[in-house]
Amino acid sequence: MARKLEELGGEGLGGTTSITVVAIASFIGTAIEWYDFFLYGTASALVFNRLFFPEFDPLVGTLAAFGTYAVGFVARPVGGIVIGHYGDKIGRKAMLMLTLLIMGIATFLVGLMPTYAQLGVWASVILIVLRLAQGFGVGGEWGGAVLMAVEHAPAGRRGFYGSWPQTGVPAGLLLSTIVFSIFAAQPEAQFLSWGWRVPFLLSFILIIVGLFIRMRIAETPAFARVRETQTLARMPIIDVIRTYPKNVLLAMGARIAENGFFYIFSVFVLTYVTQALKMPRGTVLNAVSVAAAIELIAIPSFGALSDRIGRRPVYLFGAAFAAIFSFPFFWLLDTKQDVLVWLAVILGLNLAHGAMYGPQASFYSELFGTRVRYSGASLGYQLASVLAGGLSPIIATALLAGSGGNPAPIAVYMIGMAIITLIAVYVATETVSHDIAAEQPQERRILAEERGTVAP
Repeated sequence: MARKLEELGGEGLGGTTSITVVAIASFIGTAIEWYDFFLYGTASALVFNRLFFPEFDPLVGTLAAFGTYAVGFVARPVGGIVIGHYGDKIGRKAMLMLTLLIMGIATFLVGLMPTYAQLGVWASVILIVLRLAQGFGVGGEWGGAVLMAVEHAPAGRRGFYGSWPQTGVPAGLLLSTIVFSIFAAQPEAQFLSWGWRVPFLLSFILIIVGLFIRMRIAETPAFARVRETQTLARMPIIDVIRTYPKNVLLAMGARIAENGFFYIFSVFVLTYVTQALKMPRGTVLNAVSVAAAIELIAIPSFGALSDRIGRRPVYLFGAAFAAIFSFPFFWLLDTKQDVLVWLAVILGLNLAHGAMYGPQASFYSELFGTRVRYSGASLGYQLASVLAGGLSPIIATALLAGSGGNPAPIAVYMIGMAIITLIAVYVATETVSHDIAAEQPQERRILAEERGTVAP
């Protein structure tokens, strides 16, 4: 199996090294994978509570649906560790092909799922298994996608090109929200009967497109150099913990606000607006769609800005704005005015999340050496996703239920996440001038120990 994957990741397929083509391919492939992942989040807020947990109170049913949604986040670190290991041993490209298949097949099968009325509790069990597969796939995908862009990018442009696969996130969110909105406009009975399934089934077409695109890009120069010099890490996940423990923790801290806020702005907001404020679901779905469309420009803009002024200043701005905006976000929603609901989601996703997510790919990649970069970036990124994005909709929904509909405790919780990220990014060193192809001293020591020689 490993040999087949290595052949798939090699240069025999005529892959291109053009940074523009690589960046576009990374963007499209990532957008497809996140389309799959976000469909589940939208369905959890609007459909799954009724089809798979019908015996609960609506808000409690939503909590149960978000529970199955969070399972995907629990699987993400496992995917990051396993896929990251082979990404550092075999190559970035082969792993991207594998994760796309895992995500796409799992999403397609969700569209074929029997409901609670047809299969009882086993329907919920199967749903959880498929969500685990989604989480595993997306957990391994992120590291490979950003490294393909960052390791191909010229010095001084890593922030900009590294933001392209990041832009695949709002693209996937936009595509999934638009497709879901089209079918959500159906009559209620028709939508709950079969309409919600079609967006999941369309994933099959996207798999074919994504595989074709990813087959056309070459392995990264940085990894190819490590492979040629036979300096591959024997146990990448162990090596990254031994050599970069501080950077793994700082990456986790930097991720908390970015990831936690994103799922409040894009997923929990669906529940809050439709259930707590009793507004039409079309209003908030349209707001998320418009915000995601604008973020297609915001994320690469912040990535490019980080090339000029550094990763940390841009990231710190996003975290600070997130903290300041926590209470105003709910004040705008509570007006129940369509325009102000749109404004809340647009400002949250673009100025808070976008400013952190734009420089994140290059920032995380520059924190680790090439031999363990896939494992290191994935570990910090995905471990935090369990604590942040995986739990934030659940915690926010529980706080809403416990406060009798008062969003103030949720805003306080959001500020707490922002403070963690502010501290982590402030403590981290600036990485914009790092030579990501250079062998780091701590990695030379590990390599010398493996070979029984003295490190220079």
